[in-house]
Amino acid sequence: MPFYHRLGTIPRKRHVVFKGEGGAFHYEHLMGNKGFTGPASLMYHLRRPTCLREVRLRGPLVWEADPDLRLRPRHLRLHRLPAGGSPTLDRRPILFNREVAVSFAQPDRPDEHFYRNAQGDELIFIAEGGGRLESTLGSLALRAGDYVVIPRGIIHRFALEGPARLLIIESAGAVETPHRYRNEFGQLLEHSPFCERDVRGPERLDTVDEPGEFVVLTKQYNALHEVVMAHHPFDVVGWDGYYFPWAFNIGDFEPIVGSLHQPPPVHQTFQGDGFVICSFVSRLYDFHPAAIPAPYNHSNAMSDEVLYYAKSEFMSRKGIEYGSLTLHPDGIPHGPHPGTMEKSIGAQRTKELAVMLDTFRPLRVAKPALAVEDADYLTSWLE
Repeated sequence: MPFYHRLGTIPRKRHVVFKGEGGAFHYEHLMGNKGFTGPASLMYHLRRPTCLREVRLRGPLVWEADPDLRLRPRHLRLHRLPAGGSPTLDRRPILFNREVAVSFAQPDRPDEHFYRNAQGDELIFIAEGGGRLESTLGSLALRAGDYVVIPRGIIHRFALEGPARLLIIESAGAVETPHRYRNEFGQLLEHSPFCERDVRGPERLDTVDEPGEFVVLTKQYNALHEVVMAHHPFDVVGWDGYYFPWAFNIGDFEPIVGSLHQPPPVHQTFQGDGFVICSFVSRLYDFHPAAIPAPYNHSNAMSDEVLYYAKSEFMSRKGIEYGSLTLHPDGIPHGPHPGTMEKSIGAQRTKELAVMLDTFRPLRVAKPALAVEDADYLTSWLE
């Protein structure tokens, strides 16, 4: 998120001598993307962040695609997947292409290990659950409805309080707020459906000074590596900059409405390389006297549409349930189910809640998702 944040104790100038009360040096550590030209934060460690004892290969992360290449709309009931396990190690692959990967987890315990995704930014939608995200840059409170953005390379740990449901979107490029809602300085503009007041960064920095052996499970090269550090990774005494985990709750998204149907780009919340993410929230319907609030049939060439339903209600769909995910691929028109267009006429508002992912390259369905596929979805538009 392109705004300045700081926590803990830092020197007045960068790259100067900085010592603790006992006279020991604090060690600078610059973390950012795109070399030295992208957003970055400057951290100060009690110990050198380069002190490693060992690196072990835990194993490859293999995503296998559905071998059935028939072009068709898909409906996956994600909440019917097996539940339990870790927020990071028990993610089930759902959809992927070379720029974005979608997985789903229903953990029932917090992580005891540290985790770092070194090959992609992560955007995690918390459909259920809460707790805290602990990281080298501090602790961030989490609650249901949060989008949590974790830029690549940041060591973190999910301290969840009870069972949760997580939709995880991994991006080969940076996850950002939409360009058209920002000015040249990165500030969100007046017509943006949310602003910096809605965004939460790390709130508390708990410095841990502890030598030993600490394993950081690191994702890189489509594999998990056990990187053994010689000290606790949360030994930062202070930092400042623009590169840190942050959260935005879908309930703080202010919908844009009009007298006639507004297309999905007005609901855009994030962008990445090769995709956008939109939030569909409770809102007033179109107020033209002859308006049809339900979306019209459309064929979006060069775009696949994915919807995750965080409620069982959605204005244009029948037969979906809380936890459904639909994929409408490029090449086949999609639109409202029979009767939903007629039902929407004259309605005052919708109470739907959904996350939409539109990609600009085709998505493949991963094999684990096939176990919860609704095979009848293809013919569900027949009268």
